[in-house]
Amino acid sequence: MDSIGSSGLRQGEETLSCSEEGLPGPSDSSELVQECLQQFKVTRAQLQQIQASLLGSMEQALRGQASPAPAVRMLPTYVGSTPHGTEQGDFVVLELGATGASLRVLWVTLTGIEGHRVEPRSQEFVIPQEVMLGAGQQSTLISWTKGFRCSGVEGQDVVQLLRDAIRRQGAYNIDVVAVVNDTVGTMMGCEPGVRPCEVGLVVDTGTNACYMEEARHVAVLDEDRGRVCVSVEWGSFSDDGALGPVLTTFDHTLDHESLNPGAQRFEKMIGGLYLGELVRLVLAHLARCGVLFGGCTSPALLSQGSILLEHVAEMEDPSTGAARVHAILQDLGLSPGASDVELVQHVCAAVCTRAAQLCAAALAAVLSCLQHSREQQTLQVAVATGGRVCERHPRFCSVLQGTVMLLAPECDVSLIPSVDGGGRGVAMVTAVAARLAAHRRLLEETLAPFRLNHDQLAAVQAQMRKAMAKGLRGEASSLRMLPTFVRATPDGSERGDFLALDLGGTNFRVLLVRVTTGVQITSEIYSIPETVAQGSGQQLFDHIVDCIVDFQQKQGLSGQSLPLGFTFSFPCRQLGLDQGILLNWTKGFKASDCEGQDVVSLLREAITRRQAVELNVVAIVNDTVGTMMSCGYEDPRCEIGLIVGTGTNACYMEELRNVAGVPGDSGRMCINMEWGAFGDDGSLAMLSTRFDASVDQASINPGKQRFEKMISGMYLGEIVRHILLHLTSLGVLFRGQQIQRLQTRDIFKTKFLSEIESDSLALRQVRAILEDLGLPLTSDDALMVLEVCQAVSQRAAQLCGAGVAAVVEKIRENRGLEELAVSVGVDGTLYKLHPRFSSLVAATVRELAPRCVVTFLQSEDGSGKGAALVTAVACRLAQLTRV
Repeated sequence: MDSIGSSGLRQGEETLSCSEEGLPGPSDSSELVQECLQQFKVTRAQLQQIQASLLGSMEQALRGQASPAPAVRMLPTYVGSTPHGTEQGDFVVLELGATGASLRVLWVTLTGIEGHRVEPRSQEFVIPQEVMLGAGQQSTLISWTKGFRCSGVEGQDVVQLLRDAIRRQGAYNIDVVAVVNDTVGTMMGCEPGVRPCEVGLVVDTGTNACYMEEARHVAVLDEDRGRVCVSVEWGSFSDDGALGPVLTTFDHTLDHESLNPGAQRFEKMIGGLYLGELVRLVLAHLARCGVLFGGCTSPALLSQGSILLEHVAEMEDPSTGAARVHAILQDLGLSPGASDVELVQHVCAAVCTRAAQLCAAALAAVLSCLQHSREQQTLQVAVATGGRVCERHPRFCSVLQGTVMLLAPECDVSLIPSVDGGGRGVAMVTAVAARLAAHRRLLEETLAPFRLNHDQLAAVQAQMRKAMAKGLRGEASSLRMLPTFVRATPDGSERGDFLALDLGGTNFRVLLVRVTTGVQITSEIYSIPETVAQGSGQQLFDHIVDCIVDFQQKQGLSGQSLPLGFTFSFPCRQLGLDQGILLNWTKGFKASDCEGQDVVSLLREAITRRQAVELNVVAIVNDTVGTMMSCGYEDPRCEIGLIVGTGTNACYMEELRNVAGVPGDSGRMCINMEWGAFGDDGSLAMLSTRFDASVDQASINPGKQRFEKMISGMYLGEIVRHILLHLTSLGVLFRGQQIQRLQTRDIFKTKFLSEIESDSLALRQVRAILEDLGLPLTSDDALMVLEVCQAVSQRAAQLCGAGVAAVVEKIRENRGLEELAVSVGVDGTLYKLHPRFSSLVAATVRELAPRCVVTFLQSEDGSGKGAALVTAVACRLAQLTRV
């Protein structure tokens, strides 16, 4: 081949070859031109067929359903995140294949400061033809494209080949961190903006796209969480059913004369390496037919590669195109007339418009795949574009965008030119990898104290056993071990109508419980305003009696005196079944003149003030005891009650001989452990984190209820919020932006933990919750917030399980059994609604108490039904005593 100048056109005199015979007339010429250009027109239906076929091939490849010749490869790139804009550092980038026969070396500096960019330093080296086509110690990959055919490379690890080459040089110390597809570099080089840039599109020498796919959809990864950038490798798309109707005679000729006939068929209709060649083939055909250049050709026009992408773009330019057509054709040794210029521009437009439309069909397939994987009705996304076709062709991107809007109307797409994807973008991949590694390290360091091992849990169990023994003996202990004077569980013979009151939080319930062969319940919920809960004791108990009277009137019970059980879910020292001294308020209550008083007496005094109301208060019942009794009605083995809701507590049937404060040695009595206060003596200090300390200090009872503050629903959301604040301050979350709403106490509800951990793999709930809080969310943030929630709730469940293990082991040893089968009645929204809490508790109990077979029963209305059953059992025992 003759030498080619800098313009890519042959220099010097050219010999024209003209055919004078059989030249078509004007009308024939018009028909020939139309027939030729019509081949490049693509209908909407054809584009939709290509879109659907490519989408099907993508989904098949993602599932790992390989065919003998896959249409697209869908290669995971192991890039798991897009830039935040905070990345910084110095990076060396090698760029091979972007412009064909060249290698570019860049030194890229990332500042991590918005709007402050340092231009990279670079040098470009020409790769000789003999190297491009020679032995493989110079390069690497799956298959060569863009004119490369080095031997001994396909199927090899390109990074290892590069490292080997560096080692052969012997003079350099370079660490190869990442190998990056140019399309991925384009996506990563897109400046962070309002919309996430999660698609990269390159139309350069060749063409390709990549996008951020949900990792769970990529079969070869075997991952459930997070995202990964997938390189579509759509240049190899070759579905004959979809592409066949749009392939022209010129496409077949180009393919036949290429280095890789039959391969990369889609790329050969779009890529910049081929557009100029398609134009040349059309012009040569029309010249031979006598339609162009007076039927004359030239050796240059008939030579492969004589018209380049740059020439096509220049000839189509609306402002200077006509002049450039003249100049370019003259350089080819042709003498164009005025009509020739216009026709050449039509040919360029037809070839390039088809390329943009085909590219749009493929991009629409990617967007549809992205939309489906995110399970979104509409998709808003930025697409980073790169490559000389996108950058230099005057109409390519506008045709592309318009066609995408036609084919994917549910996708709102912005095309954003990438900033040096091959250089800055590749550096960004390395920088993002470094950022993620650093953030992962900081996250693990932050959450490490929440990940409890067997020895730590066994130590909690042992500490609780010691505290239980001390409390039962009446010695100073963080566990009060309060007698409840409940001496038996239901035996099924209880009968009658009972009233029950349930006070344990911001809602107060009144119930009518009818016990026959089963239990029927009618109830109503009344709210307790914060002003009442933190006002005077008289105001609180008057409000309770008002609610009871309202309920009696609605149920037609006015004037009747039914036995009443009062579930009072606060720490009390019971002096009898109907006497309970309030030790201290919890759960946000602070009503005055109540602590140290008998709450049954306070209730009776309020009844007296109301006048004309008769209520027979038989028993004051802790909600935990009520839960045990409620489940005990269904399962006689139920001898433990557990609450894990707003607060947490446990009770169990202890041998009376071990209860120092109650006379008698035979029989059993239910002990209210008040285990929320476990650790108030400092015995849990080794497990307390800085976040626990922050939550404790901001609470209304600093230094108290330390076990409860590590377990219960009132506090877990706050622990998570403090962790999120800490991680944000480290720059790990939310790009380090301090969000005012996250500074607000209790803004992160504990129910969010249940919702987040119940979330689908798409993490839609995480996103919805955090976006409602006004947090600038990324996929990485969503995953890390999930991990924080999991760590906090897992620790809570394991601590709870360690406590239950201490209780069941105590019961087993009390009774001198090798093995114990016992049931635990459980209530509380955290235990019931959280997706993993109950299983984690059970697993911890099995680990720490292997000789106990423990069944967990979820209580149905333990506080109400249980209080009535305590009252019913008390009435049954009283009748037996009278007999």
